[in-house]
Amino acid sequence: MSPVAAPTARTKLLDAALHLVRAQGYAATTVDELCAQAGVTKGAFFHHFKSKDELAVAAARHFSEMAQGLFATAPYHAPEDPLDRLLGYVDFRDQLLGGELAEYTCLLGTLAQETYDSHPHIREAVEQELAVHVEGLLPDIAAEKKKYAPKAARTPDSLRYYIQSVLQGAFIFAKARQGADVAHEALTHLRNYLVLLFPRTTTRSKK
Repeated sequence: MSPVAAPTARTKLLDAALHLVRAQGYAATTVDELCAQAGVTKGAFFHHFKSKDELAVAAARHFSEMAQGLFATAPYHAPEDPLDRLLGYVDFRDQLLGGELAEYTCLLGTLAQETYDSHPHIREAVEQELAVHVEGLLPDIAAEKKKYAPKAARTPDSLRYYIQSVLQGAFIFAKARQGADVAHEALTHLRNYLVLLFPRTTTRSKK
């Protein structure tokens, strides 16, 4: 087996951004703190990034790629029924609510809240990466609507954004209350809502 390559200074800085921005926010995070967290020099920082804003754009992509890899191999893809897959997605997100807040909250949501008006290029990068993840839910939502609620007026597009809105709101309340309990409860309500939205006699709501 080939040895695993050590992370580059660029990757260390991106990983540092993922932790620090989720822990204390974008505006409060300085280049010096990023370098200290990454264990690299300030010269190394400016070798890879022209500014903190440029790092933020790259960090949004870095976070998105990590998330895509995590969700692509998650077990909720296995069931044949699309509703089981969507409920499994919610269950999987619930299972990820562990450890420190900075480890399970969303970098993209944090950046969007802070930079939506002041840093349009960061906001655009965040919107693009959020869209990638939201897009991944569409096939299962469309398939379950066709199977269980073909005449319903609601659209798969609106439901996928609703699911992500619940998740982002749950992260905000987890931060405000300094704990994941409120987020767990929000995802339980979301799961039960989906069960009611696509009724079938073999599905039971999560207690």
